Amino acid sequence: MTRILLVDDHKAVRQELHRMLEQQDAWTVCGEAENGRQAVDKFAKAHPDVVVMDFQMPEMNGLEATRQIIKNSPGTPILMLTVYATSQLMEQARRAGVKGFCPKSEVHCIVEAVTTLLDGGTYFQNRALAK
Repeated sequence: MTRILLVDDHKAVRQELHRMLEQQDAWTVCGEAENGRQAVDKFAKAHPDVVVMDFQMPEMNGLEATRQIIKNSPGTPILMLTVYATSQLMEQARRAGVKGFCPKSEVHCIVEAVTTLLDGGTYFQNRALAK
């Protein structure tokens, strides 16, 4: 069973993503966090196979949480979802260690993106990026 940590500060978004992810037979959401600090803590306890991470959150944003998770577990793939989808942020996320980036306006890409990351690839969705 593939274990996914889901991180977003909006409960309704987490619920929808949770529903989408668990429609896949071999996937389970092993934990949820509403900010970056919780994400780092829950990651250490849950040891997920992949993390779906929002960018803009209280207490610690997704980039900083990604840096901390990658520092402790460099092989863990992280997919960043954000409404702030710019080329600049995508490049910052890539440098922080994310393996995938998807604008929330293209959230239907999440299953394809997570599948790609689990297969060892990268997924950088850029059709909807602001220039």
